[in-house]
Order: sequence, then structure tokens, then C-alpha cells
Amino acid sequence: MITLCGIPLSNYYNKVKLALLEKGIPFTEEYVKTHSHAEDVLSASPLGKVPFIKTPQGALCESQVIVDYLEAAYPDTPRLIPADPYQAAKVRELIVYVDLHLELVARELYAEAFFGGKVSDGTKQRVARVLPENIKAFKRLAKFGPYLAGDSFTMADCAGWVSLPLVGMATKIVYGEDLLAADGVDWKPYAKLIGERPHAQTVAADRKADQERSFAAKS
Repeated sequence: MITLCGIPLSNYYNKVKLALLEKGIPFTEEYVKTHSHAEDVLSASPLGKVPFIKTPQGALCESQVIVDYLEAAYPDTPRLIPADPYQAAKVRELIVYVDLHLELVARELYAEAFFGGKVSDGTKQRVARVLPENIKAFKRLAKFGPYLAGDSFTMADCAGWVSLPLVGMATKIVYGEDLLAADGVDWKPYAKLIGERPHAQTVAADRKADQERSFAAKS
């Protein structure tokens, strides 16, 4: 049995959770805060990051490593990546763009956009310079046909659905303009499409419940 460790507020936790649900792999969940210094956490995720998973063979960290493992270890469940090597690589290419070139760049804004903090003007200027270039590059690869990689749901959608809205919302809050939409990436219909999937609805409901618990604990 796999144990998924992390917090339902994490988009990368939900990337893995959606993949597990879509593939129909049995799993349990364990609440672990990010950047924990507990030895049992560091032994599984040396940077203390979430998510990570526990398997009968041992632990694995980093969301894409985990999703790739699930695809390889459970070949008889619904596939989240094409069998053709080139098409599979194109899916992974999209994931790199979503995770590294969009979300990781926009993540520098999250403290101010979502958590009541403040981001320096230098950081805002750097993100405003880099992110539009990356969005234009992503737009060349993404098909939205209706899914990111084409006409089939793939692991690229596990990444895209949890992260594209964050990029759009964070830039809207900080700059007064959704930089994704400004560069022609109409992510809202896409997010709605994926959000209508039963497993995505489960992920969203669990995330909302965790968010409400967090707010209640702070008040």
C-alpha cells in the first residue's frame, strides 16, 4: 500500500493525488507539513519538501519522480502517458514547462498573493520579466485540444490543473493582470474541464476542507 505524505493545500501533493486517483491505485494519506526537520521526514524527503510517498520498497520524493514511478509500477491501471516514446516525451516536456518555467517562477509571488506577506520590488520585476517569455514558450507547446497534450487526459493535466490557476491568480493579485490570460493562455475553461472529472472534484473538496481547517485554526 502506498502512503501519500504532505498537505492537501500543496499543488504538487494534489498533482500526485490526482494521478493516484485517476490510475485507481489504493493509497492512504498522512498529513506532513512542508519543510519539517523531523528525522523520519528527512529520511524520506531530504529537503523536507512535500509530497513524498512511502512504498513497500522505500520512500520517494519529488512529484514528477513519484508520478513516473506510479506509471511504471502500475502498468495495468489507466495510462497517464502515451505508449509511443516520442509522444510520452512530449507529455513530459509539457510538465517541465508547467512545473519549472511557469509555476516555479510564479511561486516567488505566492507569499504576497496568498499568504499575507510581502514580495520585494526586485522580485516582482524579475518575475514580470521572465514569466511572460516563459508563457509564450509554453503556449507553443500546449495544445488544449482539449487537454494539454491533445485529445487524451495525461499526467500533464495532473500538473496543469493544479498549477496553471495559481499562476493566473497570483499574477492577477500582484500585478493587477493575469499574465497567462494576457499572453493568450485561456486557462479557465481548461481548469473547468478538468475540474469536472470526479477525481478532480475529490481533490478539490479535500483541498477546500483543509483550507477551511487552516483558517479556523488561525482565527
